[in-house]
Parts: sequence; structure tokens; C-alpha cells
Amino acid sequence: MGKKKGGKRMTKKQLFAALTAFFQGNAGTTFSFKQIFKSLELNTHPLKMLAIDIMEEMAWDDFLTKVSENSYCLNTKTQVQEGIFRRKSNGKNSFIPDDGSQPVFVAERNSMSALDGDKVKVTFMARRERHIKEAMVIGILEHARDHFVGRLRVEKDFAFLVTQDGLLPYDIIIPKQKVKGGKTGDKAVVKVKAWPDSEHKNILGEVVDILGQQGDNDAEMNSILAQYGLPYKYPANVEEAAEKIPAEITEKDIAEREDFRDVFTCTIDPRDAKDFDDALSIRRLDNGLWEVGVHIADVSHYVTEGSVIDKEAVKRATSVYLVDRTIPMLPERLCNFICSLRPDEEKLAYSVIFEMNDEADIKRWHLAHTVIKSNRRYAYEEVQQILEDNGVVDGTGEPAPAAPVNGYKGENAALLIQLDKLAKALRKQRFKNGAVKFDREELHFDIDEKGKPTRCYFKKSKDANKLIEEFMLIANRTVAESIGRVKKGAKAKTLPYRIHDQPDPTKLETLRQFVVKFGYKMKTSGTKGAISKSLNSLMDECAGKKEQKLIETVALRAMMKAKYSVHNIGHYGLAFDYYTHFTSPIRRYPDTMVHRLLTKYQAGGRSANKDHCEELCEHCSDMEQVAQNAERDSIKYKMVEFMADKLGEEYDAHISGIQSYGIYCEIDDNHCEGLVSMRDLDDDYYDFDEKNYCLVGRRGGHVYQLGDAVRIKVASANVERKQLDFTLATPDGGSKHSSGRKTEQGEQKSDKGERRKGSKGRKGGKR
Repeated sequence: MGKKKGGKRMTKKQLFAALTAFFQGNAGTTFSFKQIFKSLELNTHPLKMLAIDIMEEMAWDDFLTKVSENSYCLNTKTQVQEGIFRRKSNGKNSFIPDDGSQPVFVAERNSMSALDGDKVKVTFMARRERHIKEAMVIGILEHARDHFVGRLRVEKDFAFLVTQDGLLPYDIIIPKQKVKGGKTGDKAVVKVKAWPDSEHKNILGEVVDILGQQGDNDAEMNSILAQYGLPYKYPANVEEAAEKIPAEITEKDIAEREDFRDVFTCTIDPRDAKDFDDALSIRRLDNGLWEVGVHIADVSHYVTEGSVIDKEAVKRATSVYLVDRTIPMLPERLCNFICSLRPDEEKLAYSVIFEMNDEADIKRWHLAHTVIKSNRRYAYEEVQQILEDNGVVDGTGEPAPAAPVNGYKGENAALLIQLDKLAKALRKQRFKNGAVKFDREELHFDIDEKGKPTRCYFKKSKDANKLIEEFMLIANRTVAESIGRVKKGAKAKTLPYRIHDQPDPTKLETLRQFVVKFGYKMKTSGTKGAISKSLNSLMDECAGKKEQKLIETVALRAMMKAKYSVHNIGHYGLAFDYYTHFTSPIRRYPDTMVHRLLTKYQAGGRSANKDHCEELCEHCSDMEQVAQNAERDSIKYKMVEFMADKLGEEYDAHISGIQSYGIYCEIDDNHCEGLVSMRDLDDDYYDFDEKNYCLVGRRGGHVYQLGDAVRIKVASANVERKQLDFTLATPDGGSKHSSGRKTEQGEQKSDKGERRKGSKGRKGGKR
């Protein structure tokens, strides 16, 4: 090795690389000079001296440890770490250290074929001057997954699984006898039986399930679930256990509970909902106060901790809502029948009962196990119509008088209007206390009987939705306070909280600098309340303006993600010091945990094990994120499917995202989003200005900024890859980009020197 082919001596750079690879490949072993020289075939005195000099430099850089005067080993304290491997389809892989330090680049040649999410051990490359920090995978400690989804390609003697996420470095080869009857074009789930090693580069697997032909709606939706490791079938033994649960409510059950069967009670949900896990009751008390009951399905009465149903619910942690279906956390018999608060049926509930005045000030409250009977099941649209028919204007309008009077239009209108009045008072108080005001629209699809989308539109939250939201929020906050808020010196009992940290200060400052250009001001320092009030003022000021969506998007990026934890830090977005999830145990496991703990504590029980609860909280937070990713993928699939027959058509749109590889545009009429690739912006060389969310042309100074109006043409719709591509259309119907805007900076830039186009890569585009 001391002499390269052709007789040329090794350079210092080559010897440096050889020594680096040698020590990284033998982490934890100490070598003498003699052993090093022999292993690297350093046979001449000059090479040996050069090697000693390089090792001395490596020791100064903490890459090596000098064990004695003539021996070295890799510095495992600084150079060997464990963490998570993140694979990117563009080859820009990274290593995320367990200690929370910054991600480190991993070149494909140094990845050891690790897959996205794998737990790995790495060593850091010895850094040369001006080189970025790099890591090399030296061991795969644990694979993140062993099931993969894709399309089968069946050959004469074997088959391949073709995946579309670009995150497998090698094909999965399937022996012909392990294809399970699958044919070319079938969507399939494959389990890995053998991983690559030093002698075999391919992954070997076997088909465990055939989902159906590519393009079939059920096959595609189940593929999305399987891709994220989410269940698309319910285990037979869990279904059988659910069938054995009696639905009858006994006299003993009723005797042990507060009886609300004669109080007006209703559910208000989406039109197509089946799992009604919350209901509201209202009546005027003799003392002049309003009694409002927030009644929640008593899931923990039917699902006992540690049972087969409970174990499956823990694993799922949440219901998953794809565009055309719900994958429930609980078996259908429980979520849609026994536990669901259906109208005209007696149901068991766990309830927060408030007594409040006309201004929604809470005078008294208590927590109780109850029995209820819903008088009416409302869809949001029905309640909204009642509110509007009676002059209750959406948003800031004055509600009807507090006391019910004759003449209201609609069934139970007086009571619904009173609930709306109280909800508006609660909402007003919440914003006064510093809650952040984000009213985001949600994308919805109308689907035909075959699952094909026929319409794509945004649905905005109106007063009927906000009515329910406010009472759920106040119930969640109240039960959290009842456990978390204790006397000074006392220790609060364990409870899963829904926590939301303060915004990232750096991103807030970026937002402040950004909105200044539109003439707005905002605070980025001071108390939590001062910052949130400044944010709300910004939202109010830009409402209805051209830049509204742009500013809302940038502001949302500054927000942290909410999660579950037993370590309470409050909920920044809601401005609550204590907040939990109590109101949806049919579809969220943390709510079931909270129900059980509240019941236990009401009976005088001791505090639950904090470590065990935190473990469950982390799992539920992780599964919530996975479910949201699957939901987004189903939306992307339906979006592309909806646009697949509209190739060549033109639409008015606006820029909804800016990346180094192009601009995302959202069609104004149907809200479908596609990418205009950088390579199609061919009149100039564009630089990505990440701070100002825009692309700037080097020569002409054209600017494409978030929120800009554009005219697009649908170029392609790849359903399999969930990719929708646009080009920018010219007034004469061509596919050239519009003139854009110019910056002063762009006008002044010289046209001399080397020009470079942007990257041509692509990335996939609740409280």
C-alpha cells in the first residue's frame, strides 16, 4: 500500500485518507507504529516518518489518542457516537446524534447502506482544513423498520419490490416462491429476511400481503398506511374481545353516576362523523347561573388497562384520518356504537360540569361520572345555519339575548344560541389572556363511490366549530389545573399534559425582520403574553390583505410543535398554564390515560409512575406525527389524482412555497398544489433567498416571492409518486414564466462571471 499502482508514491493526502480509514475501521483498538506500518504496507523511511507526523496532527485534533510514545488509537470519546441515520433521496444523508448536537453529513459511500431511521454507530472523519464535518457509519445497531411497501415486478425466477420514496439504496429481491401469488403491478407489503452485508449488497425479502393493483383506491390508501407502519386491518382477537363487551347499562351503573338524561344534551360534529365522543348539555339553574356539561364518552369504563383491546389501542395511540376513511384506535363496536354518544340512547360519560354566569365566568365546577341521553345529533352546518338565521354573525357579531325568548328559528335554537354566546365570551377571554390567533383553513375532498375525488376545497372554521372548540378547551384546561395546580410546597400528582413551548427566538426575529418590509411591527422579546399579543395584532392588521397568507405561513414556521409530557411547561399557543387532553378518548390514547388517572385520584389513589407515563406520552407524540404524515400523503395522492385529467389546463394560482429547487404554487380555485421546477425557470439563473422566502434572478433581478399571484399550466400528474408538476404560463398560452418583480439589488447585479442554476432536486412537498 505504500506504493500505488504504476509505482507512484503515496501523497500526504492519500496517506491521511488511508490512516483515517484504518483507525475508523478498528475503533477501540490500540496499534503500535510497527503494526500500523505493516497493515498499511509503509515500507520506506520517508513514508513512515510522514505517517508519524500525520498521526501527531490527528492527535492534536482529538481524532486519535496517543496511548504511548509509539502507539495510537481512535479517540472513541469524541469520535464515536450513536444516533439516528436520516437517508435522503438526493444523497445528502445525515447522522442525528443522541446527545442532541447538530446533524452531521454522511456521504453515501460511508453510509453502510443504513436506512432512514436506523439506529447507528458512527465515527467522525478527521477534518481537513475548510472541509465540512462528516461521519462514517461503522455499525447498524437497530433497523427502524423491516416492512416495506411498493410495486411488484415479477420476473421468471425472482421478483423485485419497487419502492417510490427513494430511500432504499438497493432493491429488495424476493424469491419466486415467496411472492404469495402477487403479479407485476400489484401493491405489496414485503418483510425483510436478510439485510446487506460485506458479501451481499441486496436486501432479501418475502411478500406478507398483497394490497391490490396499483391505482385501486383501497390498495393505494392501505399502501400509505403500511408505508408508515400503521395498521390497515384490525386483529381478529381484538375484534372478538370487543364483541364480548356488553352494551347494556345496568341499574348499578346508573346508581353510581350523576343522572343527566333529562337535561337537554346534543352532539355537534362533522356531517359524516360516526364516533361521537363529546356532547354538551345546558340548562338554567334556580340560582340564575347556566349549567353547562361537557360530557365525554367513558371509554375507560369499557376498556380496562392491560386488556387485549387496551394493548392494541396503546400501539395505535391515535385514530388516523385519511381523505376517504378513518382507521380507528378502538374496534368499531366500541368507537361507533357502545362508546359513541349517539342520539336517543343512554350512554355512560365522564363529565366536567360548569356553573357560569352570562359572561361565562365559572363560579363552580365539578368532575363526575354520568349517564346521559343525547336529544339531538347536529352537523356543524346545521348549527351554523341556526346561528346565522337568528342573526348571530360569524366572527365578531353580537349574539342574541341571553335569556331564551319565543321567536327563534330552528330546533332548540335558544339553547344553541346561548351556548354560542358563552363560547364567544370564553374565546374573547382566552385571546385577552394571550392565546395566539390562528384560524387555518383545512383542505377537504368530495369523493365518489369508487374513492375518486370530484371536488377539492378549503373548509373554514365557523362559529359552530368554535362553539365546540371553546368548551373542549375549557374542560381540558380545568381538569389539568385540578391536578397540576397545587399549594406551594405540595407535589402535584402525575398527569399527561399537552404542552406547547414558546416560539423559536431566531425564527421570531426572522419574522419580525420580514414583516417590517410590509410596514408591520411586532415584538420578539418580553413576556410570553406580550409576544403573543403582538402576534395577534399582526394577524389582525394583515387580515384581508394580499400578504395575509404569506405572513401567516412565516409566523406558523416560528411556532413549536405541541406534544404530550408529564413535565408541564404550559401551552403557549392557548395561553394556558395547565392543559391536557381529556375530551377525545375514542380517538386519542392520552385522553384515556387522563380518564383513568382522574378516576384513580378521585378515589384517593396514589400518584402514577411518572417514568411509565412519560414513556407512553413520548410514544403517543411520535404516533401523532406518523398519523399526520400519513394523512398528508393521502391528501397529496388525492390532489394528484384529482388533477390527473387536467393536463395542459391553465389556472390562476399563488406561490405557496419557495425552495432552492423551485416554487410551489397553489391553484386559487381548487387549492391543489404543484411544483414549478427550477429548471423550468429558464430565462435567468435564480438564487434562493431563504431569509426572505423568495427566488431572485441574477441577471434580470426577477423575484418570485411567497404569496405572489401567478398563472400556471398543469404539466404532469404522477399519481404513483404523488407529484404534481406545473409550468408558469404566459398570456399567449405558452409555458414561459411571467415577468415577476424586480429588486433594486437585482437591477444592480453585474451580468459578468459564472452563472449557476439552482438545484434540480425535489423534496416531497391540532392542538
